[in-house]
Amino acid sequence: MIKYTPQYLKKLEEIMSEHEYKVRYEKGNFKSGYCILETKKVVVINKFTPLESRINSLAEIISNLGLSDKNQREETFNFNADSGSTSPA
Repeated sequence: MIKYTPQYLKKLEEIMSEHEYKVRYEKGNFKSGYCILETKKVVVINKFTPLESRINSLAEIISNLGLSDKNQREETFNFNADSGSTSPA
């Protein structure tokens, strides 16, 4: 379940940053509320959308681009290594 809080938005922005994407909030007429410039790794989100829409947009972008939280994968791998398994969950 998605949490619609500023902290959750920050976490999604950090995931984008880990994959070298820049998130910008600008004025624009985007049909979906956002625009992705894949060659420059820039995501532009309409700055006039509410917090819920921003979070939904970033979550959709992360899903569509197949990005994941690198830190969480490393933590899962380390936990599995400590328990005797060598493959990430």
